Amino acid sequence: MPPAQREPASPELRSTARLKGLMAAHFAGVDRAARERTAPVAWCTSVGPVELLRALGYEVFFPENHGALLGASRAAGETMGRAHALGYSPDICSYLTSDIGAYLAKKTPLARYGLAAPPRPDLLLFSTNQCREVRDWFEFYGREWKVPVVGVTSFRDVGTVEDHHVDAITRQLEGLVPALEAVAGRRLDARSLEEAVARSRACSDGWRDCLRTSARRPAPLTFFDATIHMGPAVVLRGTAEACDYYLALREELEGHVREGRGTLRRERFRLYWDGMPIWGRLRDLATLFAELETSVVASTYCNSWIFEALDPRDPLRSMARASLELFIARAEEPKQRYLERMVAEFAVDGVIFHDSRTCPNNSNARFGLPRRLRDGAGVPVLVLDGDLNDLRCFSDEQARTNIEAFVEQLEGAGPRASGERARYA
Repeated sequence: MPPAQREPASPELRSTARLKGLMAAHFAGVDRAARERTAPVAWCTSVGPVELLRALGYEVFFPENHGALLGASRAAGETMGRAHALGYSPDICSYLTSDIGAYLAKKTPLARYGLAAPPRPDLLLFSTNQCREVRDWFEFYGREWKVPVVGVTSFRDVGTVEDHHVDAITRQLEGLVPALEAVAGRRLDARSLEEAVARSRACSDGWRDCLRTSARRPAPLTFFDATIHMGPAVVLRGTAEACDYYLALREELEGHVREGRGTLRRERFRLYWDGMPIWGRLRDLATLFAELETSVVASTYCNSWIFEALDPRDPLRSMARASLELFIARAEEPKQRYLERMVAEFAVDGVIFHDSRTCPNNSNARFGLPRRLRDGAGVPVLVLDGDLNDLRCFSDEQARTNIEAFVEQLEGAGPRASGERARYA
């Protein structure tokens, strides 16, 4: 069927309107705290120890979310050069260069929420469980604003998460407390921390349940939808608002499952996306896959905000374990086992690996994993070259050609059915 004749995708979820209000309220709240000094403000990395900040009454801003907004609005192309001119390499994280460049250029996509600039922090809190760049990123602002920069230097390429790993991260979390208390002007209350961890776990479980609805055919939520609806899991983890949002979203998605309604009118094939989104091409890629009647039903990226180790009965150690169990922090063997489970759970017909030029830490196509997954799980794989924010690294024509050819390969074997999967060379 030629693209012009394909049926459109289903209307957007009702929850989207609620999401927009929730995100607007979040940005307004942090901005108000920074301007009126009604609460201490912290910047935190997206999978950092935010529960400590929630327990101490901080309003929290997540600059990686700002980086994604710069990419999605395609403003990153205008701002990255400012950071490059300051000596930050074009080869490092384009979230970092986009954000620092936007600060230097005095530009922000938060203007749509009424903010003139990201809220200025009283403290910056990082964890290097994702990459080293987050520390360098935060230290730029620490020097610029003369505010404390504290954080956790984590393990990378972890095979089995062992007690000594957890012990080491727990000690670092404990060591953060005096600095966080000093800026907040209050002592950390054990009950408040337990409650923050409990809310984070509830948010995580709710988000996990929403994503798992796409294990059903047809999928009611695609990767492209999920990159939008993950917003509360990123910026509101540890709050009641995020928990309530995912209860409502799950109810809506489960209703679609009961009615047999998918995001696509017709779902011929199902794919898994590994790696970062290509923020400036989300809509274009979503449209292309819809034309091909192919649903990208799950991803490692959106699953990164599922923290099943969190336990309010043992807050710090469970926070430490959850940070170590992140997919991005693991070695190749546990990554492969995880992807094989996802291939089976979501009954996908193939896997796309996005090799993001400036994000080697979240690109898993460079050490033979696609081939091993193809051989181990029996699914075809496609590697797309691109970047999270720097669209100079992405070719629209090449991507379309490769994706169309990949779907043609799937057509030659037919969709996965009845738990059976062909093996592809």
